[in-house]
This record gives sequence, structure tokens and C-alpha cells, in this order.
Amino acid sequence: MILIAGPYRSGTGDDPVRMVANVRVMEAYALPLFSAGHVPVLGEWFALPLVSLAGSQRVGDEAFNEIFHPIAERLLAHCDAVLRVGGPSQGADLMVRLARERGLDVYHQLREIVGCESFAEPAHTNELGRGRQADG
Repeated sequence: MILIAGPYRSGTGDDPVRMVANVRVMEAYALPLFSAGHVPVLGEWFALPLVSLAGSQRVGDEAFNEIFHPIAERLLAHCDAVLRVGGPSQGADLMVRLARERGLDVYHQLREIVGCESFAEPAHTNELGRGRQADG
């Protein structure tokens, strides 16, 4: 499994629309990874439903904080590598640091990953709705 790690809240001002856009940016890497024979995962795929079930009322409240990063850390324990995408993010950088401490591979572009050498970085829409090319 390869954990796709990128910004979720960073740069959004906690605007839900912009946070969804950040998830979509990370998800754009999932299909190429899958097509190359890998199992892609995002911490958000696990965290967001649990945060809701825990009764979180807003990003950053107690219920959110008890689950959001801890679930990603637990997920990382089952991964073989991390693909770090997007811009600044303390959470994504934490996943990279933990992956390196565990001796896992850390990638910054699809072409670095076995089976993905011929894939271009996904084109995606940033949180402001303008198309751009991922910069890894």
C-alpha cells in the first residue's frame, strides 16, 4: 500500500470546499497507482467518516483531533511507502518523517514509483478552481 499524503487543511482557512478540493488533488494520484499494481490509500478516506461518527462539529475540534492524524499514523504502519504530493502541510510532512523513521520509501513524483515511470503527474484543479499541473 502507498499512502498518498498532501495538504488537507493547509491553505484553506478551513473552508470545506477548499478542503474537498485538496482531497481531490490527492485522489488524482490513486488511479495511476492502482493501474500500476499498487494499493493507494489516503488517510482522509478513513479519518473523515470516523470524525463524523465521533460527532465532530468542525475541523479542529476535539473529536476531529482525536482521530484525524492518529488514524493516518495507524494506517502508515500498514503501508510500504508514502507519495508526498501538493504544497505545504504539517500533517503530510509528519507522515513523511514517520515513514522515513520506519524505513519506508518516500516518493515525490509518480515516475519515481515502480510501474509508474511512464505516468505524467495528474492534472487537477487547485482549491481556487483553476486548473494546474501537480508539482509533486
